[in-house]
Amino acid sequence: MAKIKLGMADELRLGNLDAQRDWGFAGDYVDAMWRMLQQDSPDDYVISTGETHTVRSFCELAFGRVDLDWEQYVKVDEKFFRPAEVDLLVGTHEKATATLGWKPSTPFPELVNMMVDADIALLNGDLKHLSH
Repeated sequence: MAKIKLGMADELRLGNLDAQRDWGFAGDYVDAMWRMLQQDSPDDYVISTGETHTVRSFCELAFGRVDLDWEQYVKVDEKFFRPAEVDLLVGTHEKATATLGWKPSTPFPELVNMMVDADIALLNGDLKHLSH
């Protein structure tokens, strides 16, 4: 998307636009890992947002961030479909919240905006804006 916005590409080829994923911010997950390390004994936790969003909705937000209509640029390409596609991936962070006091703090639209802004900054050589 960033390359398209900056005139460096004409299209984005993707697979299944209806696949649903639990998209989360790495910074939130690092916080969860730190909290796990503070525990007296190891345990297993699911770290997730507990929300799903389609690849299509990710495209809508990402292209919308730079005022482009995603439908004009995104092309579905079957070679990007996974052979054993899992249509829905979502986790529950109930145990992490109860035990660690952790919950995700970055909403999906904000995450997409951060990613788009970082890609644009990177392609523009604006490295000072990459340190979130």
